[in-house]
Amino acid sequence: MTTIVLIGTLDTKGREYAWLRDRLRDHGCRPFVVDAGTGEPDGIVPDVTNLAVAQAAGADLEALRAAGDRGAAVATMSEGAAAVLTELYAGGRVDGVLAVGGSGGSAIAARAMRELPVGVPKLLVSTMASGDVSPYVGAKDVTLMYSVVDIAGVNRVSRRILGNAAAAVAGMAAASSGTTSVPGGADERPLVAASMFGVTTPAVEAARARLEELGYEVLVFHATGAGGRALEGLAESGMLAGVLDLTTTELADDLVGGVLSAGPDRLTAAGAHGIPQVVAPGALDMVNFGPRDTVPDRFEGRDLYVHNPTVTLMRTTTEEMAELGRRIAGKLTAARGPVALYLPRRGVSALDAEGAAFRRPEADAECFAELAKGVAGSPVELADLDLHINDPEFGRAMAERLDRMIKDQEGTA
Repeated sequence: MTTIVLIGTLDTKGREYAWLRDRLRDHGCRPFVVDAGTGEPDGIVPDVTNLAVAQAAGADLEALRAAGDRGAAVATMSEGAAAVLTELYAGGRVDGVLAVGGSGGSAIAARAMRELPVGVPKLLVSTMASGDVSPYVGAKDVTLMYSVVDIAGVNRVSRRILGNAAAAVAGMAAASSGTTSVPGGADERPLVAASMFGVTTPAVEAARARLEELGYEVLVFHATGAGGRALEGLAESGMLAGVLDLTTTELADDLVGGVLSAGPDRLTAAGAHGIPQVVAPGALDMVNFGPRDTVPDRFEGRDLYVHNPTVTLMRTTTEEMAELGRRIAGKLTAARGPVALYLPRRGVSALDAEGAAFRRPEADAECFAELAKGVAGSPVELADLDLHINDPEFGRAMAERLDRMIKDQEGTA
């Protein structure tokens, strides 16, 4: 029997959760209810009380109530719910998660759901699901369903929507736990994640082809901010055998203020989890903006390139390239697993090729110098190649090195 964890604010949504609990039982699931509200539960007895959730966040429930600060209460109960769900999952007691709510309940449940690995069913029915859902989803596979009406009682409309949600999470959990057949069967090839941009596509295609020849399944992530966050999230899930991080361009957006930043934690998850990684400074020559007229005024006079009507690129300066080299070196030397760093002396993107718009060898050289200095004396292996990043030999060399690193790690496991 699959276990579905219900996370909600039972002081305001208790009766709706009681109805969902009964529907899950109808579908043959075992519901497990976590109360993340701060008031007394209404119409349902939880399996984990709000007192326990607050304590899991290191807080006192009565103090939260007395303070009367809704924002602080939501933040605290979010952390507590995440800690409770993590513990339940570690104990093998989570086959899926279902939650319903408005802005506060959605924030609490989504924060908890994002603690679970990719692949564990996570369904959130929310009044917020028809707008920008990125704060709720993050880099995880959180499924959102728009509630259409407010979560305020079970009525003719909400009954259909909540009923669909219960059926959906029950079905997902059954498939995920192996109690139903999945067409096509499981692919047992080791998984490798690769980062790619349009201007590094030939390199990644060459690397992917070689890795597939070597027996890997390659998942390619477009380095658009969301793609980098998704790669980091998958690395945290424990599903990856290795990472071919050829395109680290999102770090340039994070440094300079472009629109495709994946945040300051980009290029950290694989290292933190000891996953073998081969890294290159792919597309560090550019910062991304939208249409030309959206480029901030402070960048007027910089070297801009209209890539297409919706994307404008800005060449990174020598100083910015040097700082990127320092930042990447710091991330790589902090890694707990094997790391190899590959430098393409003849350019880091299609626009940084001989005769192309962003070719600035002196800027690249500063980045490479800082990278080499930063990893000197560390376990990070440095490969300095007289190739352009999109030369097929470059991508294949990275792929073959990653294959050896993965196999060496397996041999010592």
